[in-house]
Amino acid sequence: MAKFHCTTAQRTLMYPVSLRGIGVHSGRRVNLTLRGADIDSGIRFLRTDVPAGMGLIPATWDRVSSTRLSTVLSNAQGISVSTVEHLMAALRASGVDNALVELDGPEIPIVDGSAAPWVSLIHGAGTVCQAARRRAIRVHKPIQVGEGDQFLRILPAETETYAVEIEFADPAVGYQRREFDLRGDGFPQEIAPARTFGFLPDIQSLRSQGLTLGGSLDNAVVVDEGLVLNEGGLRFADEFVRHKILDCIGDLSLAGARLIGRIEGRKVGHGLNNQLLRALFAQPDAWSWEYLGLARNPSKDGTQGDRLVA
Repeated sequence: MAKFHCTTAQRTLMYPVSLRGIGVHSGRRVNLTLRGADIDSGIRFLRTDVPAGMGLIPATWDRVSSTRLSTVLSNAQGISVSTVEHLMAALRASGVDNALVELDGPEIPIVDGSAAPWVSLIHGAGTVCQAARRRAIRVHKPIQVGEGDQFLRILPAETETYAVEIEFADPAVGYQRREFDLRGDGFPQEIAPARTFGFLPDIQSLRSQGLTLGGSLDNAVVVDEGLVLNEGGLRFADEFVRHKILDCIGDLSLAGARLIGRIEGRKVGHGLNNQLLRALFAQPDAWSWEYLGLARNPSKDGTQGDRLVA
């Protein structure tokens, strides 16, 4: 059996771990279990509340069926799972390549509105190296989606770095910018605790439409006319842009491998995040597979690589 250094090997969960919580949009209680998975299986969701053989949903960019309010994945049988972005970001930042996410409902629990509970859950499970190299996607030329001052682009670079700007009329948010290098170990402290947020008039409108039924001040930051309504206020002065980076990491992890490139965006959201991946993979000369560790003969099918990737 081939041996790989643990920094270049694929990883999965050591032990299964479970969590029970509420879906922010559906308001339904959901039981969720994270389990280890085989080499090269990636992240997959399994709905256990639907007939056998219908509930498996790969966590890939081409399975995104909706980006309204959250990222929704669907399979060929029409079974879906929504609000995957926070858990996906936690798995990506924790170095988990292969995992099975079992749940008995249509939505990932929102927990506290951040990725911090998922990071803690993964830490409790532990991770283990697998006997296969981890692969990455190297970006060779700039790709941009959006228009005007609302855009998202990815540029050739040596690390996976996120530079995000947001701007809202409400003075409680205003203009914020932050840059984050995912290669480091700062995600649990700097990005994971940042909570999802919304504006009170928008939330009231969504409630009238039967949405955000599970939302509360326990799982979202709520802003109204310059005020943060949550007791205790913000976790960071720029918590809003940090959460946008969190969403971006989670959505772009649906590429199926780490990205070697610099991501820059302004006024980003789930829709632009998915559009960027679709635009990238639509241009075969814009990217190539690489493996962590030294291999030979690069190939578009991901079976070979020719660079040493850190």
